[in-house]
Amino acid sequence: MTWVETLRTGWAAIRSHALRSSLTVLGILIGIAAVILTVGLGLGTQKDVSAQISALGSDLLIVTPGSSTSSDGIRGGFGSAATLTRSDADALASPVAAPDVAAVAPEKETSLTLEANDTNWTTTVTGTTESWLDVRARSLAFGEFVTAEDDADAASVIVLGSEVATELFGRTNVVGQVVTVADTDFTVVGVLAEMGSSGDVNLDDVAVVPLSTMSESLVGGWQRRSLSTVYVQAASSDRLSAASQEVTQILLNLHGITSADAADFTVESQDALVSTATAVYRTLTVLLTGIAALSLLVGGIGVMNIMLVSVTERTREIGLRKALGAPPWAIRRQFLVEASVLGLGGGVLGAALGIAAARWLPGLLGTSVVVSGAAVAGSVAIAVGIGLVFGVYPATRAARLAPIDALRAQ
Repeated sequence: MTWVETLRTGWAAIRSHALRSSLTVLGILIGIAAVILTVGLGLGTQKDVSAQISALGSDLLIVTPGSSTSSDGIRGGFGSAATLTRSDADALASPVAAPDVAAVAPEKETSLTLEANDTNWTTTVTGTTESWLDVRARSLAFGEFVTAEDDADAASVIVLGSEVATELFGRTNVVGQVVTVADTDFTVVGVLAEMGSSGDVNLDDVAVVPLSTMSESLVGGWQRRSLSTVYVQAASSDRLSAASQEVTQILLNLHGITSADAADFTVESQDALVSTATAVYRTLTVLLTGIAALSLLVGGIGVMNIMLVSVTERTREIGLRKALGAPPWAIRRQFLVEASVLGLGGGVLGAALGIAAARWLPGLLGTSVVVSGAAVAGSVAIAVGIGLVFGVYPATRAARLAPIDALRAQ
C-alpha cells in the first residue's frame, strides 16, 4: 500500500466517524490554543513592562534611601530612611566628581490634597528641580516647567499632571489657574503631557512644585530636608556603569561609609528593573504553559481512546487485509497516519484559534499578546507528535492481530 493510498484510506476512516473524530480534535485544539495564548500573554506582558520601564530612560540610575528603624525596633523597608539630602544631589551633579553623569533630578514626594473651585483631588505632589523634565523623559502639553529661579525663590508655582488638571478643572489647558495646597495658593504654570501608567503607578496623577517650596511650605518635621529619590541620568547608555560607580563612591564618601555593604542607600538602573520584571513574568509564563500543557495530555489520551475503539470496530477489516497479504508494518502505518491526521487537524485549528484570540484579547484585557512563531510551529509539531505517540499502542495492537482471530470477530 502506497502512502497516497494510506492517506486516502485514513481520511475515509476519520470521515466515517465525523462526530467522534471532531470531539477528539477538539481536545487537542483547546490545548494548542491555550498554550499559544499563555505564551503570548507572558511575552506580551514582558514587552509592556519593559517598554514602560525603558520609557523612563535606558541611561537612568535611581538612587533611594536605605531602611529606617523605629524606636520600637521596627525596621522599615528600603526608601524609608532620610539618608539622602539635597547636598547629596548637588554633589552628584558636579562634572568634576562625576564626569559620566549628565543630569541629576532630586525628588521629594508626599500625598496631598489639591483644591480648586470647590473641588478637591488627592495626588502625589513632587518637589524637584528644573532638570526633572528631561531626566524623567517627560514633556509639557501646556505652559512651562518650574525654573531655577522658581526653586531659588521658593515660588508658589505648580505643574499639574493631565489627570489632576482634568479632575480639578474638567480640562487640561489650565495654565494661570490657582490651586490650593496645604492652605497655600499655587499658580498653575504648566500641564504635563499624558504618559499613561507604569505598572500600578499612574504617571499622569501627579503635581510638581519647586523642591525648595516643597521643603519650606508643604512638608514639616525633621525630614523636610530629606529626599525620596534621586534620579541620575548618565551621559550615555555606554557610560551607565561608570556613572553608577561614581554615584556610589560620592555618596559613600559624603556619608562617611567605608564599605559598600554598609551603604545607607541603593543605586539601581533601569536594566536591573527590566531584568527583574522579565524574570518574574518568564517564571509565570512557564508555570501557566505547564498548566495549559495538561490539556494536551488529555487530548492525547482522547486520541488513544478513539484509536483503540477504531481498532476494535475494524478487527474484521484488519484480519481481511492481513489475510490478503498486508504486512504488520502496513497495518501499523495505517493507524499511525489516522492518529497523526487527528493531531495535525487539532494543531492547525488550535493555532488558528490562538492567533485569532491573540488579535482580539488585547482590546478586552488592555495588555499586549505577542504571537510567537516558534510557539505556533512548536505547538503544531507537538500536536502531530501527540497523535503519533498516543497512536503507537493502538497501531501496534492492530498490527499484532492474528488474521484467523480477526476474521472470526463479530
